Amino acid sequence: MTTHASRPPAPPLSCRLLDHRHRFRSEGAVMTWACERGCGAGGSKEYASARAAAHYAAAFDRPASGDLGRKAPLLGMFPLRVWRWLRQRREGVVATGVAR
Repeated sequence: MTTHASRPPAPPLSCRLLDHRHRFRSEGAVMTWACERGCGAGGSKEYASARAAAHYAAAFDRPASGDLGRKAPLLGMFPLRVWRWLRQRREGVVATGVAR
């Protein structure tokens, strides 16, 4: 009799293309995170104190709008990467007056 290991279910298309959207929270000295899209990705980490767990959860739970396009998954956010590159290139031309 042959047994086959079962593969975990594939994450939803939104998580595969756009990456997970983790939300962080603290419960006592434990910081937990889970994908907001409900795909099941997540985890936890225990800290020395509840204050430290709350500090890190608040720091990690900030939206990454400033990094949008810089830390984006390659395929899912490719148009955003191109837009950001073009914008930086245009701003470089305007700032220096010289095309690169």
